Amino acid sequence: MLNEQQLEDLCIGWFEQVGWQFAHGPDMAPEGDRPERADFRQVILRDRLLTALARINPQIPAAALELAAHALQTVSEPLMVLRNRALHRMLLGGVDVTFANPDGEGKKSDLVNLIDFAHPSNNEFLVVNQFTVAGTKQPRRPDLVVFVNGLPLGLIELKNAADE
Repeated sequence: MLNEQQLEDLCIGWFEQVGWQFAHGPDMAPEGDRPERADFRQVILRDRLLTALARINPQIPAAALELAAHALQTVSEPLMVLRNRALHRMLLGGVDVTFANPDGEGKKSDLVNLIDFAHPSNNEFLVVNQFTVAGTKQPRRPDLVVFVNGLPLGLIELKNAADE
């Protein structure tokens, strides 16, 4: 019978076999060897997100990509179901941004795509184990969190089937 750590290692291996990158959560933590977030409340890997947005949307200026990232992080719908729908719309349809026209005349609007559905190889796929997040009462640490372009899109909690 597999214990929980063996199952986690096996699952990470499955992700790696299909091309996902792997990172150890404590290494990415604010005090880790390679920190990727300022504190444990931050769940979006912002640098990875901005790098992916620039790769997917080369026609959009960096300042407008920052605006798209900010819009993604500040969805302000009052009900969670509405926030989830708004985020889902952004994931599928992009984020509308307005920026100075490159020719210097007026403003221009465009969509910033968060995920390149047409060319999946343009996306970054990352699985992270032991990714600690500040909870309302105590820290939470799911076994695996899956990120696409720095966005946490899923989590996996592994359990030992023999443990009641």
